[in-house]
Amino acid sequence: MLTALARTATRRPLTVMLLWGLFLLLGFGLGTGVFARLSDNVPEVPGTESESAARYLEEMDPAGSSVTGVVAGTPVADAGLRAEVERAVADVREVAGVAAVPDPYATPGMIAEDGHALIVPVTLEGGLDDDAEERTLDAAAERIREIDAPDVHVSGGPLLGLQMGERAQQDVKNAELISLPVVLALLLVVFGGLRSALLPLVVAVSGIAGAFLALFLFSEVTDISVYAIQVTTMLGLGLAVDYALLMLVRFREERRTTEDVVEAVHRTVAAAGRTVLFSGLTVAVSLTGLLVFPSVFLRSMGLAVAAVVVIDMLAALTLLPALLVRFGGRIPPAKTPRNGEEEGRFFARVARFAARRKVAVLAVTVPVLLVLALPVPGMRIAVGDARQLPADSEARQLQDTVAAHFPPGTGVSPVVVVARPGTDDATADRIRALGPGATTRELPGGGAVIEIRPPGEADGAEATALVERVREVRGDAPVEVTGTAARLVDFREMLAERAPWAALTVLAGIVVLLFAFTGSVLLPLRTVVTTLLSLAAALGVVVWVFQDGHLAGLLGAEGLGALSLTAPPLIVAIAFGLAMDYELFILARMREARLPSGDDQEAVVTGLSRSGRVVTCAALLLAVVFAAFMTGGFSPILQIGLGLTLAVLIDATVVRMLLVPATMALLGRHAWWAPRPLRRAHERFGVREEQPGLPREKVPSGV
Repeated sequence: MLTALARTATRRPLTVMLLWGLFLLLGFGLGTGVFARLSDNVPEVPGTESESAARYLEEMDPAGSSVTGVVAGTPVADAGLRAEVERAVADVREVAGVAAVPDPYATPGMIAEDGHALIVPVTLEGGLDDDAEERTLDAAAERIREIDAPDVHVSGGPLLGLQMGERAQQDVKNAELISLPVVLALLLVVFGGLRSALLPLVVAVSGIAGAFLALFLFSEVTDISVYAIQVTTMLGLGLAVDYALLMLVRFREERRTTEDVVEAVHRTVAAAGRTVLFSGLTVAVSLTGLLVFPSVFLRSMGLAVAAVVVIDMLAALTLLPALLVRFGGRIPPAKTPRNGEEEGRFFARVARFAARRKVAVLAVTVPVLLVLALPVPGMRIAVGDARQLPADSEARQLQDTVAAHFPPGTGVSPVVVVARPGTDDATADRIRALGPGATTRELPGGGAVIEIRPPGEADGAEATALVERVREVRGDAPVEVTGTAARLVDFREMLAERAPWAALTVLAGIVVLLFAFTGSVLLPLRTVVTTLLSLAAALGVVVWVFQDGHLAGLLGAEGLGALSLTAPPLIVAIAFGLAMDYELFILARMREARLPSGDDQEAVVTGLSRSGRVVTCAALLLAVVFAAFMTGGFSPILQIGLGLTLAVLIDATVVRMLLVPATMALLGRHAWWAPRPLRRAHERFGVREEQPGLPREKVPSGV
């Protein structure tokens, strides 16, 4: 297959480039339409009690969603302000799709005790379609913002999702403006030439276009989270540069032994192309674990990110070879080491040191990684609120204004109890007794909604405990609980139930792929263990910073007492895939060095000396990309960005440069061991990179 791809790209490079050009236009044209379709309904899990109750309310409750306006900075008793507010309330009531707007001056609790702020809640009609709801929101919010006061903000409900989508779009643009020039500068340093440096960026732009297009297509059949844009774009950009870097380094090496550009491209695809192919497959398999979860958010993220990985892989295997055929003749070959000089001397020395001092290396690095991972058992997740947004966002300004002028708990989403027809009065009374100030409203058909505002945050410990208490008190009555806290409880239960199956799915897929690549049963197990160490260390730092609040201010964030429920599963899935990426880069070179000689120890040194520079540069470039996406100030993306940055850097340095040679030296020739039946299966079906002048039957046993 790789040979066919290479020959197609070299025979018809202009056709391949034209097809990818059309793909770019489609991605940046049609694909960017996904920004208008983003959803913030992350904790929804089909089939759960909270989701069932929410669907019932959508059908039966005549009142729809709501948004909130806050006016502050001027004494509310000011006659001019009161007239402004009353006119605005009257105008918003006339907006098509608005069900109710209470007069804040006549409604208890809407005016702050300090007399310097008031709240204007707007309830929409139920049953509005997406377009009608958006028109209503825009009209109502715009009219409230026209109130002449120093601080006027509108957010909440579906408007919060729209504001997050706009923020996501702006953050992506800013991150691209920051990361692409920095990546180009680093590539110039790596390759020493503009042509070589530009080619990875061409592949990277293709990855970004693919990210937009994949998300747009998935938005036709499922909800796409506001987090998806940043995550898929950062990964698409980073992996594209990784794969292109690997291919270009190999191409320059091949150019040392042949002046024929086409032949050099064929050799590059035959050798490095296999690594790119299996790397893409391992990253995609790592993300299949997200498909095990019934959460629409996790499944859509898994599909979208896996699609972007495949697009990056295809671009590296088709577009890049076509570009090399056209422009590769002007790219200088890699420098030949001087007489007696070892290629990749620094990495060779590191590998020899780790191999000689294998016990000491393991005794130092493993405890350090375990210490960094100590906060992980105490990790908590939450849905989060507007505090996750940057301080200059409207939703955050609204929440901060409410917090500054109103009592704690004002505006907190209630625990919503749906009492369906047939619920007895005694059960309803016991539920109402669980929270002071519980309110009840009747539903058509004989049902009722009981709303209980919990102390503290909408998804805090008190709120989730209240959900559990309601579910205990209801007994066998037809009562369901929904709302932010209930969805969080159900999301946690879903994670706990499905996480073992997701891990088993990913590990099984990774072990099979690594066995097909290496022919060993021990290498996949060693790889998984060392990767989990680096991943746990990175996640532990994220918990320490964003949950506990240590040094969070340096990143423009604050300790929120919990991580966003989006962060841990995405960090684990993506970081695990990226670690496999670097592992394959190194194993491919180790295996290639071992084939001619069968010398296990020297193969480790040679493999790391030849791959260390590529892995280090790739990790640095990925870290730059992830760091650029952390400039937006959106806390979930900060968490994901920091987690992935640390995971990549720890994995590419501590794990791949120290733990890998140390463990390989500890295992010795047994590292490449497999039972005889599996070895025979690998000899027949596995991946075998041919070495010039080495007949197939002379490949060292156990490979």
